[in-house]
Amino acid sequence: MIDRVTLHILDGDSARRAQLARLAFAAGHHAEIYANADELLAHAPGTGLVLAHDDPVGEGVPALIAAMMRAGQWLPVVAICEEPQTAAVVRAIKAGALDYLAVPQQIAPLNEAVARAAREAEAHRAQRARAAEARQRIARLSLREREVLDRLAEGCSNKAIARDLDISPRTVEIHRMKMMGKLGARHAAEAVRLRIEAAGLGDVAA
Repeated sequence: MIDRVTLHILDGDSARRAQLARLAFAAGHHAEIYANADELLAHAPGTGLVLAHDDPVGEGVPALIAAMMRAGQWLPVVAICEEPQTAAVVRAIKAGALDYLAVPQQIAPLNEAVARAAREAEAHRAQRARAAEARQRIARLSLREREVLDRLAEGCSNKAIARDLDISPRTVEIHRMKMMGKLGARHAAEAVRLRIEAAGLGDVAA
């Protein structure tokens, strides 16, 4: 028997929300419903699985996941829509969704999706949590400090960074020192690791 899960159902259509909630309860789960991403983020659930209608198709779920990351929140997300399209599925999966399926009408497909997501969620949760934290730290940097970090992550020396940014090596050292302090990094390798982890979310400048 599948473990009971809290399903956070995100759908702008009230009738479909209610239908999905009834299905979730019938499958043995608990359901919370939200009309939009703002409601979900305001509730800030710490456990469960998000079942999100991809609206607009190909854009809704990636936008939701990006918003969750900016807020420093992450839950496993399963995208749904009436007729999944290949391009939309690819975009959602690349953005971090664990699955993408047609709007479930029966208990079995829903429980299969929940079981798949549960198996993958823990590893993803840890990875995304690290990435979200790294992104929040990097957001504290000034533009120049970001430029120094980006070039440091490319393996550039202080002199090379100075030439590229048309500033003195001493100025690079000052920016680097401030950047390390804001990131809480003890050494360059740790700062680069944070940059790489944040990049796992997509464009860290977003």
